[in-house]
Amino acid sequence: MRRFLVAGNWKMNTDRESGTALASALAEKYGSDFNAVDVLVSPPFPYLASVVDVTSNSAVQVGAQNSYFEAPGAFTGEVANQMLKDVGCDSVILGHSERRHVLGETDELINKKVSAALENGLQVILCVGELLSEREAGQTEAVLKTQMDGGLQGVSAESMANIVIAYEPVWAIGTGVTASTEQAESAHEYLRGWLSSAYSAEIADATRILYGGSVKPGNAKELMGQPNVDGALVGGASLTADAFGGIIDAAVELASA
Repeated sequence: MRRFLVAGNWKMNTDRESGTALASALAEKYGSDFNAVDVLVSPPFPYLASVVDVTSNSAVQVGAQNSYFEAPGAFTGEVANQMLKDVGCDSVILGHSERRHVLGETDELINKKVSAALENGLQVILCVGELLSEREAGQTEAVLKTQMDGGLQGVSAESMANIVIAYEPVWAIGTGVTASTEQAESAHEYLRGWLSSAYSAEIADATRILYGGSVKPGNAKELMGQPNVDGALVGGASLTADAFGGIIDAAVELASA
């Protein structure tokens, strides 16, 4: 059985005080003896070290929201994977729709970032998902195929142990609109089938696929209860300990069922 992962993407939110307070509250609730599901938070770059400090003796893992594919050097404004490892990061989110559609990242660039992060020992949460116009045109699976083909090009079967896929329909991110359980499960089922075809049934069965897009405590259990949904990548609801904790608790309940 795949282990649930509940990951919080804080995006460009919090300051040092509020971020460390949030992380501290989560670390207190999910201490070092907590082992029911995996919990991850991804703060903005300036607060990574502070959040690592306050979560170090807990079950809360810390990841980054992005990284660059080059080794440290003359790349003004970028952050290297080696730097993320140095401050204590376990994971990095790559290919998020905001980076694709707001900042213009291509599948080719994302693939370079994925490869570099894996080479540096980071778990990669690779985000994929379609625009509303693409869903309405019946292109969801074609878009997912393009993004998976591009994002994982050259990634070995062995490296897939450090890959998590996050399905995030762009039309459901920060909009308050959530994909129905049927829509979410259908996309996740397609992604698992892609993994089986591109790699093997064993890798497909082992790879976690998260749902992201207006996940809240009230809908988390139903969404994560689908056969191919292995957790959640949470945006707005990860910014309060109560809301994020409610989603984690839903995963715990499902894991113990």
